[in-house]
Order: sequence, then C-alpha cells, then structure tokens
Amino acid sequence: MSDVRDTSNPLALEQQVCFALSVAARSVVAIYRPLLEPMGLTHPQYLVMLALWQYAPLSVRRLSELLQLDPGTLSPLLKRLEAIGYLRRERDPGDERSLAITLTPSGQTLRQQAEAIPPAVIDRLGLPVDELLDIHSALTRVIDATRPRQGSPTSDTDRP
Repeated sequence: MSDVRDTSNPLALEQQVCFALSVAARSVVAIYRPLLEPMGLTHPQYLVMLALWQYAPLSVRRLSELLQLDPGTLSPLLKRLEAIGYLRRERDPGDERSLAITLTPSGQTLRQQAEAIPPAVIDRLGLPVDELLDIHSALTRVIDATRPRQGSPTSDTDRP
C-alpha cells in the first residue's frame, strides 16, 4: 500500500480504516499460523489459551467477556481444546449453572512453548518494539471507542 492519499475521494479504498485493519489483521494472523501449528493451535484457540494462562480458572461467561467473543463462538473452541487435552470444562461447584474452565497439566506445560511466540512475531514483523506498542495503544483506543457503553443504546435504531 502506498502513502499517496487521494483526499478528493472519500471512498478511496486506500483511505479506509476498515480496509487497513482488515488487511493488517489477516497479515498478522498469517504470521502466527506457522508458529502455532506445532502446538496444535489455531489463532482463536491461542487467544483462549492466553486468557487461561493469565486468569484460569475462568467461567465461560468471563472468558467470553475477556476475548470479546459470543459464547456460541467460544463453545466450539473450548470443545476442541478440551478434546486435545489442554483444558477441562466442569460445572462450577459454587454455581451449578456455570461452567468453569481450567487448564490441564498439558495445557499448563504448553505455556513454556508459547513463550517463544511473541518474540518470533516481533522478529517477523520487523518493526521496532516502540512502534508496535504505539500500534497496540492506538488499536486499544479503537476497541474502546467502538465498545458499547453501559446504559447506551446498542444500535442506531434504539436512539431517540
């Protein structure tokens, strides 16, 4: 993509934030793919494991909130991770309606292998760490700006 900006055309593809984010997301996920393959993980499964390595045990509801994924999307990821032996889904003894997600010893051990992924991604991106931190900060602001606010309407049709 070039740095030439066509300010006379508000619909120029190269000017669209959605286009840049979409291509960047696909490109970055492609960098992760060969790193995750030996671990038997897809990128969405890796995100689940990251959350569990940091916060386990977690309820499905809390994991869904952390990953900003619908529980219906999360459920097949959890089933697959359970089938390969990285986690267990069990009824929460404190709330029988809730599923608690815990790591198995195999899932805990996998963390050591995963520690090599962030530096490998940084190396493959070829960008200075300071620049990556700035990108992360900007993307976090985009996420925060687009997140529905408490007590706010969730769509334009709900607004007065």
